[in-house]
Amino acid sequence: MASRPRVLRQKSFVGPVVRNPFSHKLHLNFLDKLRILIMSLTIAPIRLILAAVVLPLAWIVVVIAMTGIDKSAHKPMSGWRTSLRPVLTFLGRLVFFILGFHHVRIKGRPASPAEASIFCVAPHTGFFDGIVSFVLGLPSIVSRDVNGQAPLIGTLINFLQPVYVSRTDQNSRITTIEEIGRRSLPGSGWPQIMIFPEGTTTNTSCLITFKGGAFYPGVPVQPITLKYDTETVIWTWEGLSTFACLWLTLCNFHNGMELQFLPVYTPSQEEIADSKLFARNVRAEMAKVLKIPVTDHTYEDCKLMLAAEEKGLPTEVGLVEFQKMLNKLGVRREALSTHLDNYAEIARSEGYIDVKDFAKYLDLPVTDNLKEMFDMYDRDGSGRIDFREYVIGCSLVAQPANDEETIQLAFKMFGGSKGYLIQDDLEQLLKGSVGMTSEECEVLFNQVDHEQTGKVTYDQFRAYAKKKPEYATLFTSYLKKKNTSMETVMEEEEEEEMSEEQERPSSGKKED
Repeated sequence: MASRPRVLRQKSFVGPVVRNPFSHKLHLNFLDKLRILIMSLTIAPIRLILAAVVLPLAWIVVVIAMTGIDKSAHKPMSGWRTSLRPVLTFLGRLVFFILGFHHVRIKGRPASPAEASIFCVAPHTGFFDGIVSFVLGLPSIVSRDVNGQAPLIGTLINFLQPVYVSRTDQNSRITTIEEIGRRSLPGSGWPQIMIFPEGTTTNTSCLITFKGGAFYPGVPVQPITLKYDTETVIWTWEGLSTFACLWLTLCNFHNGMELQFLPVYTPSQEEIADSKLFARNVRAEMAKVLKIPVTDHTYEDCKLMLAAEEKGLPTEVGLVEFQKMLNKLGVRREALSTHLDNYAEIARSEGYIDVKDFAKYLDLPVTDNLKEMFDMYDRDGSGRIDFREYVIGCSLVAQPANDEETIQLAFKMFGGSKGYLIQDDLEQLLKGSVGMTSEECEVLFNQVDHEQTGKVTYDQFRAYAKKKPEYATLFTSYLKKKNTSMETVMEEEEEEEMSEEQERPSSGKKED
């Protein structure tokens, strides 16, 4: 039996090396559990108490430093207040020492403000990454606005005069870019800015898409790679809770980490003009040092992951490498949400779509035609369609075929030249083309004829075709096969005529 045809796979749509960078499962052996038990009863509580004593001291220093500051002035801190920065640096480093971060291995050296006004730190693993700020002497940072409202810690963050980002304000992105650009200007007087360009935490298995904030100004940046010797510090969207992450880290004898300061990266003119290229090239340099791959996941994937969970799907279903979908297919967040709604309606096989789910959704029997279309979606040949494959299939297979011309042609072929269709019109074509029974045709007709008038107008036909563009793919496939079949018959007839012509005796007279 001949194998079914497959759509040519574009290399750019090959699945990511790391399936889910936002999930982390901690595996503990017997000795790990024994250590946690002993430390929980002895050292960990003492560490927590000592840290709780030092933090209020730092808070008092910050309150003194912030007294009388006009927060709306948007000016860098100056005068006697800056002399308190080394005090806070010491207290912050002391807190991390108490928590078990006794020594930070340093490779390379931090760049001076004249060399680079922006530090790019990756990968971003969790709240313990704050130690980098103390190692750097408390530079300014980019942080979520909600962090500045947190009790105690929020006051300490405000001392850094951060650039706050709001994930709910549509204008926040532009405001953030402008403020980073303003502060990074030579002679601005602002401290250097430390940015985690990934914009969210990951499990350190890869570097996800870098956001453009650090790269829009087009100024030199210093990449800084971050490595931990323990996995208990990893705080992702799916994994350890905040308390579990804190407590398990307190239960380590020592929390080792390494900071590597890479050479300052000065952008070319091309990179200055294209911040995305600038970001990709810096990320590539950091990934090379870390010896980990890069993917096109973003914070938007996290949103889709949570949306998938709300719909009862496995969280990893929502991971599509959003940046790749946007760049290659032009699929935006709103469209992905609509696709996810449709996908959740179809997927019945443990959060994925198999050929039976596909057939049930389209109210069609499992035929060779339907299997061929299923294969167009099933890009890896696994026998099931995940959400990422579904989005790509809709964009490259179904929607391009579902244009107005195709819909009009289908309506006419079904018998719509009279201005409407009846059930017999559907049966005559569907029985022969996709092997549907009369009962199956009736079910499909009633879905299109939602007003139950016994007639389907063009507007109803078109609305249903737009809702389920997969039908257009089946229809165009049917037309191609029909045309191919007709061409084959015509070629055979021509060959027979030529053969008969050659075999027919000549009617000319014989010469004497």
